[in-house]
Amino acid sequence: MAKPKNPSRAESQKLRSAVLGGCFLLSMILLVVYTGYVVSFSKLSFWRSNREAPPVAKPAEKITSSHQAYAKYQKEKLPSNPYCDSSKRNEYCEMEGDIRIHGNSSSIFFVTSPNVNATKLQESWKFKPHPRKGDARAMARVTEMSVKTLTTGDAPKCAVHNSVPAIVFSTGGYMGNFFHDFTDILIPIFTTSQQFNGEVQFLISEILPWWNDKYKKILQPLTNYEIIDFNQDHTVRCYPHVIVGLKYHKEMSIDPSRSPYGLSMVDFGKYVRKSLGLERDMAIKLGPNQEKKPRILIVARKWTRRFANVDEIIRGVEQYGFEAVVAESKYNDVAEFARIVNSCDVMLGVHGAGLTNLVFLPTNAVVIQVIPLGGLEGISWIDFGLGTISMKMHYLQYTISLEESTLTEEFARGDPVLSDTKEAYRKNGWDRMIDLYFAKQGVKLDMARFGSTLLHAIELLQQQ
Repeated sequence: MAKPKNPSRAESQKLRSAVLGGCFLLSMILLVVYTGYVVSFSKLSFWRSNREAPPVAKPAEKITSSHQAYAKYQKEKLPSNPYCDSSKRNEYCEMEGDIRIHGNSSSIFFVTSPNVNATKLQESWKFKPHPRKGDARAMARVTEMSVKTLTTGDAPKCAVHNSVPAIVFSTGGYMGNFFHDFTDILIPIFTTSQQFNGEVQFLISEILPWWNDKYKKILQPLTNYEIIDFNQDHTVRCYPHVIVGLKYHKEMSIDPSRSPYGLSMVDFGKYVRKSLGLERDMAIKLGPNQEKKPRILIVARKWTRRFANVDEIIRGVEQYGFEAVVAESKYNDVAEFARIVNSCDVMLGVHGAGLTNLVFLPTNAVVIQVIPLGGLEGISWIDFGLGTISMKMHYLQYTISLEESTLTEEFARGDPVLSDTKEAYRKNGWDRMIDLYFAKQGVKLDMARFGSTLLHAIELLQQQ
């Protein structure tokens, strides 16, 4: 059986959820009887039912109304055999019934009766549960898993019985890159698991102790049970409900129309702030009598896509009335840097993983993304612009001029690297040019040119 991290907490959560679920169901029945209409809860994105799959009832056990409602919901939601879906970026399977997992052999078995159609018994799916499908470099670091239908007689015997659902996924791919840790893993696992209210167990392949330690304050509230190292697990674990893969929507974003109970990036921001103990929920509102200066975080990078004139930038933003904070995220201490970010009202950074820290900003903050040379406007918007807007923050995008790129120190003005980026990509290849534009380019902000962007940021803080 899955071991609760805190048994008393898990039991109290079940009791509270059962009572609340029963009261809610009763109120809905009365509402329908007396008013004749149904209330939509699509806006209540933090309303969650107790999604624990009911264990096999003992003779004396009473099935409560909340369990009955859950069972009815599950019957309508899931077919009697595994439901597997494939998209351009992701593959995903969900199943309910008798599911047996043997991590060390990367096998998930859906157990059915011997009377099932022979065609069903031949069904199997093999895929890598990670949202970088199509990216050969990333997927080479992800274990392939198989989902197969077997009869009871052919299936391995259960060594551990669990009454809660399980989610199986991989932290492989670009694990360790701050942007990919959030967009590929932490945001999708939030979207996939939040519906279970902690009553779910994670089986994770490619997980390493340092990664788990780094993000434990964000991961722990999502599950009341120990995390299983999928690759090293030789035990046959049995569950009533299993999800293989994560629900991925788009970069650094959640589509409320496709997530349980309308979860959104606003909900993710609230969740992260609560998990890390961040104090500020709202950015400063500037007014005529406001004496406190807005704080602007300048995300400093030492190597790639760095600001080459940080001191000049500090003087410039201070002239516009900002209090400047210069910092670079620390590799291991997420919470410490998150507190610095959360204390600021504006974040300024060159396109790169450092901008992922926007998830720690308060609502209505302003994110200014500086776009270096290389035709990167589109990917910059996809990576960080959409997510910023989704979190109810303001987004400003500043594309540098030729003179603001440090590549002018290495290439002649007529070189396609500077004058025709499309031709440079065509002539030299994507990988070589991305390495040049991403890894070897610095930015020297022209503060006179950049000033209008700072004024815009101030206007946005005044409009809240």
